[in-house]
Amino acid sequence: MIGVYKEEIKTIPSLIVVDAENENKALPVITFFHGFTSAKEHNLPLAYLLAEEGYRVVLPDSKYHGARENEISEMRRQVSFWDIVMQNVIELKDIKDYLDSTGLLLDNRFGIAGTSMGGITTSAALTQYPWIKTAVILMGSPKITTYAKTLVNSFKKMGNLPVTDEEISHLYDQLKQYDLSEQPEKLNQRPLMFWHGEDDPVVPFDHSYTFYEKVASEYTNKDNIFFIKEANRGHKVGRFAILETAKWFTKHL
Repeated sequence: MIGVYKEEIKTIPSLIVVDAENENKALPVITFFHGFTSAKEHNLPLAYLLAEEGYRVVLPDSKYHGARENEISEMRRQVSFWDIVMQNVIELKDIKDYLDSTGLLLDNRFGIAGTSMGGITTSAALTQYPWIKTAVILMGSPKITTYAKTLVNSFKKMGNLPVTDEEISHLYDQLKQYDLSEQPEKLNQRPLMFWHGEDDPVVPFDHSYTFYEKVASEYTNKDNIFFIKEANRGHKVGRFAILETAKWFTKHL
């Protein structure tokens, strides 16, 4: 039987999805980050599939999302997008520390994945933590500085960006240290899969695909880098992508 357990990891409301028989055993772990305006519960179908394969899956709520929403205004959440991403990356270390301290992580087999904002978080985390063994980026951008500039320009056109040019410049400087496209060597040959719908109107398809084309040539083992593009698919992860994500982790973690 697959169990779903509520857990507060440090200050992070999370769900732990694992076979009930293995609840207290050391297992390989996958942390999965949800998308913008979503919440941890929305990724239970994928977590269930992975738990069936013997993984412990951690589903955290991001800042200003789910149990952490705190009646925040939509505008406040919108302009906090990149702060949320960077906070996710910091909190991933808290999750890893928790697993290490409780002895629940088997042989440092730690993977990460996410959709949209969660995929962006995944790409950013790969620049910070060499202990991530493998990752899946679902409709996320590894070109986060470029994407941030695109979003800022969109807000400016609407005339409702409540931050100064100085704050925006500081944000770009912060993001560069998390920008995988600026430091692809940080991948260090680690297994990485992308999935992206070709008709995505939210996160540009070409961000992930052009990055993949660049780094794929540098991989010695071509099985460790993989891109799945899905025709006629917008900004929504379907069953096909979920099943492929599960297959990737069973192969590489």
